[in-house]
Amino acid sequence: MEKLKMHTPDLTQDHIARIRELFPNCVTEARDESGKLKLAVDFDQLKQELSDSIVEGSQERYHLNWPGKREALLTANAPIAKTLRPARDESVNFDTTKNLFIEGDNLEALKLLQETYLGKIKMIYIDPPYNTGNDFIYEDDFSDDVESYLIKSNQKSDEGLPLVANPESNGRFHSDWLSFLYPRLKLCKNLLSEDGLIFISIDQGETHNLRSICNEIFGSENFISQIALITGANQSGDGVRIQSNAEYCLVYSKDKLKVVVNRVDEVEDSLRNLNDAPTPLETRTDMGYTIYFNPKSKDLIPLADYDKSRIHLNEVEQVYEDNKELLHKGYIPIRPGFRNKKLHRWRWGLDMFLARKSEVVAVPNKDGTYTLKFQQSGYNAPKNVMNFGGGAAELKEIFDGDKLFEFPKSTAYIRRLLMLGSNRDSTILDFFSGSATTAHAVLAQNSEDGGNRKFIMVQLPEECDPKSEAFKAGYKTIAEISKERIRRAGRKIAEQQYVNCISNTLVDRLGGGDKVPEHPTLDIGFRVLKIDTSNMADIYYVPDAVKQSDLLKSVDNIKPDRANAEDLLFQVLLDWGVDLTLPIAREKLAGKQVYFVDGNALAACFDTDISEDFVKELASRKPLRVVFRDNGFTSDAVKINVDQIFKQLSSATEVKSI
Repeated sequence: MEKLKMHTPDLTQDHIARIRELFPNCVTEARDESGKLKLAVDFDQLKQELSDSIVEGSQERYHLNWPGKREALLTANAPIAKTLRPARDESVNFDTTKNLFIEGDNLEALKLLQETYLGKIKMIYIDPPYNTGNDFIYEDDFSDDVESYLIKSNQKSDEGLPLVANPESNGRFHSDWLSFLYPRLKLCKNLLSEDGLIFISIDQGETHNLRSICNEIFGSENFISQIALITGANQSGDGVRIQSNAEYCLVYSKDKLKVVVNRVDEVEDSLRNLNDAPTPLETRTDMGYTIYFNPKSKDLIPLADYDKSRIHLNEVEQVYEDNKELLHKGYIPIRPGFRNKKLHRWRWGLDMFLARKSEVVAVPNKDGTYTLKFQQSGYNAPKNVMNFGGGAAELKEIFDGDKLFEFPKSTAYIRRLLMLGSNRDSTILDFFSGSATTAHAVLAQNSEDGGNRKFIMVQLPEECDPKSEAFKAGYKTIAEISKERIRRAGRKIAEQQYVNCISNTLVDRLGGGDKVPEHPTLDIGFRVLKIDTSNMADIYYVPDAVKQSDLLKSVDNIKPDRANAEDLLFQVLLDWGVDLTLPIAREKLAGKQVYFVDGNALAACFDTDISEDFVKELASRKPLRVVFRDNGFTSDAVKINVDQIFKQLSSATEVKSI
């Protein structure tokens, strides 16, 4: 019976395996620190494979580098033996909700989510710490002392002798911040869907560096926009040279060719006439094509064979004559119109027309000609300057006047980003949850438009300052503020939905006018999961390291304090890549407790004294997957027979143990 590995993927080994597929001669064997053989990349050979000339040494190239980048890359790829432990008492609607709140280091959370949510996140929004020069409180703290930074950046020798004049120690903070953010962005890219978008808030101090690492991770070709968010407050004083009245939000896609940024600003003219000439009269040959329309099939064929956007009237017949084949098939030629007795151009270039062809409709005129119009209701592309103000007053109202958080974003701003980057059924990730504005915005947007967006919030249990209002109000950590905000926002939104329902009932009874929008199945809950060390004892991961004297106390490979079966279940869900929000049912089967996830998607039993009769009864339920405790069987013979029993009674079931 195969055992689950119960740790996050080793991304380094995965990358080596991919290189081996492409360049098998570039992968060799090497010994690790313990002396065991492992696969390793021959980088000199790989460089030669990727070069069209002889590689003799390092060559100049355009790239971003800083002291600590290699360590940051290793940190992103290294596996961790961690798990997520459910906290039912802190959750809301634990058994039915599709929302997640993960408490712990977001780097570890991103690693734990790699298999379960690979390519499934439609939108990511993060508001990471701005680089103010303060040390980071995350466990992967990359902050060096100045001396270490100078040596690593080749400004001092290993002996501490200066190598350059007047070194700038403030560069240390740029390197710390880049090393902190780089592995997180690298991991979250894996979670984005192919049509996904990431929005990253930042101030002007690190905008250039953030864009550089995003270009490296997501690709410069996938840059969408840099949004300016007006912050508004006037600044004065002799030390202010130019006021800073804006923050920024960088927008990148996973694949620019597949992403759609939703248009949400309706234009006044709901049917945009494509035949109308734009005010500027410049000539662009790529916009002077002929469109042939078939009234029967409704097909539109743009032909750019004749790039004559300014041809004269007497040349028109010749253009049409050259396309007799389409004319014989019933197609009617449509041109942009005339201006000064010359054919003019379309509003759209050929590429834009082909990309949005489904939105164009040919409307017949009285004289038998046709006019092309925009079929949808007509929306402008969103602007890259936004003004929504801050969210301090909004948060203060939620917490009955207490000021618990500095500089929160407003839900109006996040809802705007949700409208641009998500659909009604999207999953949204925010791994710098803070005061949980994103979760609040998701609930509010769902309530307004009837959507079923799901959120995944991640927040470190960072301790509140004992002098802060939050601490005095009873909140020990930022994570506690986040969770309480979601609870209060959810209740408030649910109450409003109830009021809407009552109002609509009265409208129906009175035969009145407009109904108030309501969402009959609004999910205001969230399932709290906390990052912790693995449930498995060290012997599970390094059995060779166990001494003979330790064998008696190593009979069970599960830690003594992790007897809670639900803890084990969630580590199995992570390892198997199963959705962490699926419904979980508990049943007694032949006296044993069995967890059934999403019906028969997975069955898990972590009880001991498992007999063949029990295995047969469970097999009769035909689960897609089943997992047992490795030492949970009445005998070795039963353990050996488990696979055969399932092959006979439920051959499609995948059987594993922990």
